[in-house]
Amino acid sequence: MASAAVTFTDLKKSISRGELAPVYILHGEEGYYIDELAKQFESLVPADERDFNLYTLYAPETEPELIATTCRRFPIMADRQVVIVKEAQAARADQINKLHHYVASPTPSTVLVICFRGAVAKGKDLLAQARKTGIIFESKKLTDKNIDSTVAGIIKDLGLTVEEKGLNMLRDYIGLDVAKMYNELTKLSMILGKGAMVTPESIEQNIGISKDYNNFELVDAIASRNALKVYTIINYFRANPKKNPAILTASAVFAYFSSLLMCQFSRDKSPGALMALLDLKWQVQLRRFEVGMRNYNAYQTIEIISALRDFDVKCKGIGSRQSEFDLLHQLMHHILTAPGNITF
Repeated sequence: MASAAVTFTDLKKSISRGELAPVYILHGEEGYYIDELAKQFESLVPADERDFNLYTLYAPETEPELIATTCRRFPIMADRQVVIVKEAQAARADQINKLHHYVASPTPSTVLVICFRGAVAKGKDLLAQARKTGIIFESKKLTDKNIDSTVAGIIKDLGLTVEEKGLNMLRDYIGLDVAKMYNELTKLSMILGKGAMVTPESIEQNIGISKDYNNFELVDAIASRNALKVYTIINYFRANPKKNPAILTASAVFAYFSSLLMCQFSRDKSPGALMALLDLKWQVQLRRFEVGMRNYNAYQTIEIISALRDFDVKCKGIGSRQSEFDLLHQLMHHILTAPGNITF
């Protein structure tokens, strides 16, 4: 069996259908996916069989020979056994690599799962053999570039659809925390039911993000230089600090102006070119950048990015003892009145 690139969703579906490879290597920076897949592999063995047909071993404490011997055992009164090797990232590369002898000719009635949680898999020979006989899954961290498609994919897998504003609210509120994203969306799917639309209203009611006072709305207000709306939202954040930490707000604003600067320096400012530059899927996502380019020039944007970095430093207590929301208020004033006075 040749190993091919698989997604988390594809792998979950194949496991639930019982379409199993004899060997799986799970590795990568995002621990959530690896933990969830390990649980799913464990669930392949019924509870009353786990004492006999489910083995959880820890690579730093278990000799490769013992792992291989365990894998070569036959299941007891069952069709398969599952052997999960955890903490492989903490084992020496030369030790974990010894498993390549077993992986080259695995036992068909055993499913071996090797987990390199939070790290890239190691063992040159092990990986080479796993590509031939099993499946290698890389658990990648969420990034600003892939978060929209990832969240949209989770929503689709849960049988829901989502409005554009709702997607942005989730992204800005939850950020790059995959576990929290899955938990919140799973909760929404249970409340709303399959086929439902995830709207700003349903997010506000069930997750607690205000549909009118959030980072998405703030960035839109900043883009259009709507001072009244900017300060109204900031005052709401000040009154609800636990749900609206200033540092996350600044991060959302920084991401916007960083992308705006790319647009301003792009030679081709056609909608198609800018969407490709920013890796946007829908033209409606481009609107805030088109508005921003009308209201800010590149010099102002550079000055604002500098002010955002200064805000970050002061929020950490360096050079300032002001509260984060006093600093945020000053930052908004600086953004809205930035003259673009910069020197090179």
